This record gives sequence, C-alpha cells and structure tokens, in this order.
Amino acid sequence: MSVVEQMLTTHPDRRDAGVEEKLRACIEACGACAQACALCADACMSERDAADLLRCVRADLDCADLCETTQRVLCRRTEGEDALVRALVKACAEACRMCGEECERHAPTHEHCWVCAEACRRCESACRELLAAL
Repeated sequence: MSVVEQMLTTHPDRRDAGVEEKLRACIEACGACAQACALCADACMSERDAADLLRCVRADLDCADLCETTQRVLCRRTEGEDALVRALVKACAEACRMCGEECERHAPTHEHCWVCAEACRRCESACRELLAAL
C-alpha cells in the first residue's frame, strides 16, 4: 500500500471508492511524471545536441510544473473548488499529452525521452480517468 493510498484511506473525508482510486492513481502519476520530466529536461541539457532539444526541455519543465501543482491541489481534500480542480486536471492532461508527443519525437535517439514519454502517457491517462469520475 502506497503512502498516498494510506493517507486517503485514513482521511476523515472519505470519497466514493471508485473516485478515491482514480484520485490516488492521478496523485501518484502526477508525482512520477513531474520527476520524469525534470530528469528528462536535465538529461536533454546534457546531450551533445542540446540546442536541438530546447523545445523538449521547455515541454518537460512546463509539464513538471503542472504535474507538481496538480498533485498538490489534489492532495487538498477539504472544501476545494470543483471547477478549479477540473480545470487544473484538464490542463495537466493536456501538458502531459504535449510533452509526451515532443519526447516521442526524440525517443529514437534519446532513451530518456522514451521513459519520459511513457510517464507522460500514464499521467495523461490517469488525469482523464479522474476527470471522467468527477
């Protein structure tokens, strides 16, 4: 059982089990994606062709920031504004889609971009599943 799952199951404001599972998955995917994107940006900057990866670095950093923010907001469960949460999760899904596409362009020559693209796809999916459940 992950720490996120432990916290959600012990929270006094329990949600519907289906929504809670999607919330847990999204929180965890956002954290993993933020880390992957930050690491990918750093790896891109270390490549010999770093100048050609500038768009990828920017996408990585934007995605990492949105994932981190989304993760933090999703962890706050009391008296949140549902419209804001939906908008943020939707923006996170879009950032993940865009970053994933950009990283996929570089994946044939940069394995770290492949790893990042996969993390982006998982996070995008988790965001869209949470949106459908909200």
